[in-house]
Amino acid sequence: MNLHAFERLESEVRSYVRSFPVVFTRAVGATLEDESGRRYIDFFAGAGTLNYGHNNRRLKNALLTYLNSDGIVHGLDMATSAKRAFMETFDEVILQPRGLSYKLQFPGPTGANAVEAALKLARQVKGRNTIISFTRGFHGVTGGALAATANATYRKAAGIALENTVFMPYDGYLGAKADTMAYLDAMLADRGSGVDAPAAVIVETIQGEGGINVARAEWLRALQSMCQRHDMLLIVDDIQMGCGRTGRFFSFEEAGLQPDIVTLSKSLSGYGLPLSLVLIRPDLDIWSPGAHNGTFRGNNLAFVTAREALNAYWRDGVFAAEVGRKGRIVRSRLEHIAACYPSGAFTVRGRGMVQALVSKDPELAGKIAERAFQQGLVIETSGAYGEALKVLAPLVIDEAQLRQGLEIIERSVGDVLGADATAPAAPAFLRMAGAR
Repeated sequence: MNLHAFERLESEVRSYVRSFPVVFTRAVGATLEDESGRRYIDFFAGAGTLNYGHNNRRLKNALLTYLNSDGIVHGLDMATSAKRAFMETFDEVILQPRGLSYKLQFPGPTGANAVEAALKLARQVKGRNTIISFTRGFHGVTGGALAATANATYRKAAGIALENTVFMPYDGYLGAKADTMAYLDAMLADRGSGVDAPAAVIVETIQGEGGINVARAEWLRALQSMCQRHDMLLIVDDIQMGCGRTGRFFSFEEAGLQPDIVTLSKSLSGYGLPLSLVLIRPDLDIWSPGAHNGTFRGNNLAFVTAREALNAYWRDGVFAAEVGRKGRIVRSRLEHIAACYPSGAFTVRGRGMVQALVSKDPELAGKIAERAFQQGLVIETSGAYGEALKVLAPLVIDEAQLRQGLEIIERSVGDVLGADATAPAAPAFLRMAGAR
């Protein structure tokens, strides 16, 4: 595979090409194809950007129709028919049925920019600087978002002091018996703790880049109550876990939260087109015109595909139920692998269609991912030490292909550990019918 041009011309900052050293040329659904014609099952989905798969036919047709009509492509934040159609559909299909009322802000098209906007607004509203973030959290690598990101590798690259953020232990970070919410409450209540009164808390309900750490619903509800008691805003970063990844459109629905601010991006456009969105409780929308802007805020092509995705998948509960069913298939198979290979000391974490096989050996997940790629599966690791093998397949993947990818994971685990499984082969109901 000829990667010479990339090695010669592209910056050393390139990352994923090092894990997947081929030149990809086309993709459909959950299948990628390289220059040699070899096909790969995609359990990466653009880091969660392609929930509806590559080149989703319905979304592509809507996009082509719009382009052929000479629809507005670039419009800054001017009023366009594509933006109006998206906003009205988002309100009708997503917000109203859930009893949510938000103003919609379109910042620059990346998730990090949505986080930047959310943090800036929270500080304006409360007139305070401090933000509470959590251990293992990831919110982006631009200045303000990076200050709220915990990973030392990313923080070191900043080159400047990262300030005005205080990190607190996430649910489970100090062990199953530790009440991290009580700890946070004590720090906020004690005028001698050294923690300045915060403007807001920013939290992921499931920490994707942090290693698929799942916060319990009761912990999240306690966090919302604490924000209310201490006069802080609750910002939910739903950039990777939103848009159906956990089964429901928002990852916080299961806990019954009503965040003050929500950030969305990644799969919002449904087609891999850049688009981000900040949902703002109406009384908090104190922005002056143009106070947070960007040349590419509001991507009209992405509005078209985003609206089509809402119409195609979210007008009833059928799609969400299917995501839940497939998620149970993934969970069951990973738990089976963990039981079969005790030498890997695996645990399984996740919810819906974000699941991970996690090992105490920080190098094991990377070795399994490398072996899986050799066998035709694109899969990523995450976590502070790369300890989590993260299954992030497109939500629309068909069941046969999903099972084929899981089979590759199991073979790769066996290859890497160099030992036969110590438990029986997966039961027929896991391999064929699925856990329903």
